Order: sequence, then C-alpha cells, then structure tokens
Amino acid sequence: MAEVDVVRTAGELRAVVGGLVRRARVTDDLPAAQAAVLGYLDRDGPMTTSELAGVQRVRHQSMSRTVAQLVAQGLAGQRPHPGDRRKTLIELSAAGREVLEARRGRRVDWLAEAIATELSPAEQVSLARAIELLARLAAH
Repeated sequence: MAEVDVVRTAGELRAVVGGLVRRARVTDDLPAAQAAVLGYLDRDGPMTTSELAGVQRVRHQSMSRTVAQLVAQGLAGQRPHPGDRRKTLIELSAAGREVLEARRGRRVDWLAEAIATELSPAEQVSLARAIELLARLAAH
C-alpha cells in the first residue's frame, strides 16, 4: 500500500471542504452570523448572549447586535434565565426553526443534486463510505 503524505492530504481536505461549504452557502438568504446563532440554539438549546458570544468567539457587543436582529425578525425569543433572573436566555422561535430547516433543506437539495449528477454510482458508494471517516475526524 502506498504511503500517504498526511500533511498534504490535510491541506487538500481543508481546501476542498472549505470550497464545498462556500458553494453550499450560495443558496443562503440569511447572514452567516445569524445562521450560526440559530444553529447553536437549535443544537444546544437556549443560551445567554454571553454563552453565544463564547461559542462563536466574538465580542459580547457583536453578539448582542446579532441577537437583537434575530429577535426583531421573530427568529429568536428571549426569556428570563430560570437560575439567575439577571440573565436572559435566547431561544429559537418557531419561525426561526422554519427558516433554519428551509436553509438546511436547500443545502441538502443542492448537494444531493451535485452528488447524483457529478458522481458515478461507484463514486457515490465511495463517498458514502468516506462520510464515516470524516465523522471520525470531526469528532477528534
């Protein structure tokens, strides 16, 4: 079996995955910062603005603006923190969930179409097998 240059492979994988993500974003109609916050709220549940700023690695002020925009659009709501009434929890609204699911659906549809039209059946099988490997890398 041939030896693999893991540094080169890592660089190529980063570039390809980055390009794939950027291409999928073409279907987006929501700013990336807002979409990221909705995604965190969907996956992790209600969070404070400070917690959101921490996971996004942005300043609290920047996150406050993003949260205010989402609340103004009806995509997120606010409620008092049950453990500390001085804090406010930001939560995904029903409208926010609909926007997020539609966004994800557009991305999946685009990617499914690309897989079906650009890859042969054998390549589709190889790609399906590679997903397990990519998932292991993502969990590392």
